[in-house]
Amino acid sequence: MQFGYVIIYVKNVQETLEFYEKAFSCKIKFFAESKLYGELNTGNTILAFCDETFLQTSGFSFNKNRLHEVSGGFEIEFITDDVQTVCDNALVHRALALKEPVKKPWGQTVAYVKDLNGSIVEICNPLNY
Repeated sequence: MQFGYVIIYVKNVQETLEFYEKAFSCKIKFFAESKLYGELNTGNTILAFCDETFLQTSGFSFNKNRLHEVSGGFEIEFITDDVQTVCDNALVHRALALKEPVKKPWGQTVAYVKDLNGSIVEICNPLNY
């Protein structure tokens, strides 16, 4: 068994891909001609976005992610050696600050923002085990 994808349903896939490309320097790996699905180049586990209408037309009910509403019960995490710079860049590109970078007792620096859809994004440095 291998964990392959995280797919987040969003209002606008193209806008979301462009946000992640600018805010977190993620390259777009794939963007469907229909503009209803796209993937970022994020290593072994793919971060993908799909248009909300796909779930709606499939008959699924779900809570929509929105910037100024309560976030869903999940987060996306990006690991970097420069938490402050990545956090600042995300804020320049329309992320919403949740928690400024803080050094945790275990030595890791962690910050939190919301993406333009309202999903929580953690920005942290690598853990040294």
